[in-house]
Amino acid sequence: MPHGARVRALPAVHGISAGTKIQSSANRSEANANMANGTTFLLEVNPKLPKRLERLEELSNNLWYSWDRPTRTLFARLHPSLWNAVGHSPKAFLKRVDEERLRAAADDAVYLKSFNRVLSAYDSYHSEPLRRDGSEWLRQNDLVAYFCAEFGFHESLPIYSGGLGILAGDHCKAASDMRLPFVGVGLLYRQGYFQQSIDGDGNQHAVYNDSDFEDLPISPVRHEDGTDVLVSVELPGRSVTVKVWHARIGHVSLYLLDTDLEINRDADRGITHRLYGGDRRDRLEQEIVLGIGGVRALAAIGVRPTAWHINEGHAAFLVLERSRELVSRGMTFPVAIEAVAANTIFTTHTPVPAGHDHFAEDMIGEYFDEFCRELTLDRDRFLSLGRTEGGHEFNMTALAVRGSRFHNGVSRIHGRVSSEILSSMWPEIAPQDNPIDFVTNGVHVPTFLAQEWGDLFDRYLGFDWTHHITNPGFWRSVESIPDHLFWSVRQSLKSQMLHLVRHRVSVQHFRNNGSEAHLDRLLKLTDPASPNVLTIGFARRFATYKRATLLLQNLDWLRQIVCDDTRPVMFLFAGKAHPADVPGQDLIRRLTEISRTPEFEGRILIVENYDLRLARRLVSGVDVWLNNPVYPLEASGTSGMKAGINGVLNLSVRDGWWDEGYDGRNGWAIKPVSEHLDEQRRNAEESNTLYELLQDHVIPTYYARTEMGYSPDWVKMAKRSIATLLPRFNSARMVNEYLSKFYLPATRQWRKYSDSGFANARVVAEWKEHVRRAWRNVRMHRLDTAPKRIQFGQGVRVEVAVHLDGLRPADVVLEMILSRHTELESQRLTERHRLEFDGTFTQDDEHRYLLELTPEMCGKLEYTICLYPYHVLLTHPHEMGMTLWL
Repeated sequence: MPHGARVRALPAVHGISAGTKIQSSANRSEANANMANGTTFLLEVNPKLPKRLERLEELSNNLWYSWDRPTRTLFARLHPSLWNAVGHSPKAFLKRVDEERLRAAADDAVYLKSFNRVLSAYDSYHSEPLRRDGSEWLRQNDLVAYFCAEFGFHESLPIYSGGLGILAGDHCKAASDMRLPFVGVGLLYRQGYFQQSIDGDGNQHAVYNDSDFEDLPISPVRHEDGTDVLVSVELPGRSVTVKVWHARIGHVSLYLLDTDLEINRDADRGITHRLYGGDRRDRLEQEIVLGIGGVRALAAIGVRPTAWHINEGHAAFLVLERSRELVSRGMTFPVAIEAVAANTIFTTHTPVPAGHDHFAEDMIGEYFDEFCRELTLDRDRFLSLGRTEGGHEFNMTALAVRGSRFHNGVSRIHGRVSSEILSSMWPEIAPQDNPIDFVTNGVHVPTFLAQEWGDLFDRYLGFDWTHHITNPGFWRSVESIPDHLFWSVRQSLKSQMLHLVRHRVSVQHFRNNGSEAHLDRLLKLTDPASPNVLTIGFARRFATYKRATLLLQNLDWLRQIVCDDTRPVMFLFAGKAHPADVPGQDLIRRLTEISRTPEFEGRILIVENYDLRLARRLVSGVDVWLNNPVYPLEASGTSGMKAGINGVLNLSVRDGWWDEGYDGRNGWAIKPVSEHLDEQRRNAEESNTLYELLQDHVIPTYYARTEMGYSPDWVKMAKRSIATLLPRFNSARMVNEYLSKFYLPATRQWRKYSDSGFANARVVAEWKEHVRRAWRNVRMHRLDTAPKRIQFGQGVRVEVAVHLDGLRPADVVLEMILSRHTELESQRLTERHRLEFDGTFTQDDEHRYLLELTPEMCGKLEYTICLYPYHVLLTHPHEMGMTLWL
């Protein structure tokens, strides 16, 4: 045994040996049952790091490595096969690598040079002054708390399933880059999302693996006396203990909640067992732990946020816990909810009403009876916090909206769709005027931009290019990169991608008892040494609205497009369907069926077990990124952004982010047909557009090669893809928008509402109650006669009488909304003009309001007049959802 090695003896059911992947508990149990000689114990021998390499442990415990490839390479080069076996987990790797290899590395001058270079970059990143890129606008004691049900940083921390988690991870990484005072709160799942295998018939099989928390880049949060930080959450008839863990993401802290503790009963230990697993009751308990337990965990640690961000509705119960804390200090619930909402941000990612989490009211009543009493609310008033128009269940999005004053969708289109979906929350406000805003998603460039591009940018854009991530003017310099060098990087990345695809397809093929001869036919177009076949990638969750099989609508036409041996085309598909989503799994079966036909064999490949490693290779290695969702159901989408910043050309429906990113010269767009057409007609027409683009534009442009071996027009488009998409669709821009639109205003509102013992929260709550009582009796009518036509330069006098029923003129705004009379929104040129109380009253004791206006537009104009409540302390002018129209 090596000197100084650490030893752990443990039953096989808890262990993992070097060079093997974690087995599911079922497989381990079966293995033990087959043993003839009793229980087998595993002995894990942990090496001791040489003094020169001691800081490898520090690097392994900071997810900074998730976006720093040289750091990951330090571990991989020590033992490549072990690195793959432990799922690219630096922490697990250091527990299993032979000490002899570590000693050899400590004496290897080349390795030490790389090691010291990584440490220099690591120390520079973590020692730079705090607060930059706008975060200095926040005050010293300001802090943003970001709650999400999943976080995706790297495959070594498997607590994510897909886009929502990856976005949350990128949000944290960008916050770290900006030195934003920021913490994340999530759940620590014993089993993350499933591992996918696909059999020879295209059937998806889900395999769940238990994580050994000692192998993850996390550590328990402890009090000063060394004891674990534990909080409790009340469920019907019992209290559940929750342990708090900590992960470092650069400068950012992530706190993860875990109920898998011996003190809890078995069912409660399973609350945080599986991501998005179980039934509605399991889901409700997870969301209670996340929202309520998360608030209590931060309090126990001593973290006091001044802005709270609910990323999707799963964490909305934090609103109730924060309100309960204030009520316990003597505040009424109306005052408490005003104070809580004032600094709460809610981001929705769901483009359809059915996608929002909701629970039976009886179940909510069962779980929250005691909470009702603590909030001093009767059950009906409590349940009304989660009710929607026409709904009969408790809706988490409704709770999140009512408990926040800042709300947003995740693209321009999705913001509009969300404002319509949630319009009943502000019933008298037009959807375009309600408080729903938008911040288009972005991706973390250091994570998803291939290292090869970074090296090329160092040479041609300057070593400071990373400080110009959001500067569109700077990125026009991409045009100066010589075409042949640009294309060389593209081909190198494509070769790397093909190596991984060949490996995964081979493993899948042999597991399904395929022959070597047949494998050669499957991989005939995937030659890494000659990556000259047009390769189109489609990789994302297999949900029906994403239409993975739209490409198969007209097989005869598709056959003409892809089966030309002089201009071959290969499609790569990857993605998982939720285990409960049978229609999604049917899509995988259909693709497999077509891929096995003689004409499409080797031209359509399905790569199983889509994960972050495969994603990084695909988004940087394919030539075209295909995305054809049903409009407008793609809230944003980020995979196309990752592809676009790597010079991959997008071919996508103009939905989500691509409607903002497409400029006619940086990819291709499928224009959505009318939403009123039936599904069959929509699919037929949009697939025709897809075929036409492939046949008339994509394929001819790619194969218009010169003697240099590449197409100049293709390279020109690929350069424009990087130059136009990278500075706009990155997470630095995204988080900066959240900072300016939401975080900074939220912290200011919190100070306004909480100062002087929450005096202003009381003012707003009492004022709103006064307005609600009076509003039903407020009415108005016009005193003047509306003119039909005037000459340019001539004024218009508008007089309106308003019965305020005890409200003051300062409590309302009377407004004229003037615009051009046209159906073209871009030409409406809307103006708003206030009518002012002139100090006089009508004979019926109504307030007289007056506006004298000289229009500056000619042509047909239209205008409306509306009255709505107003208070200087309101976060949004229409947050009460009340408007009276003349």
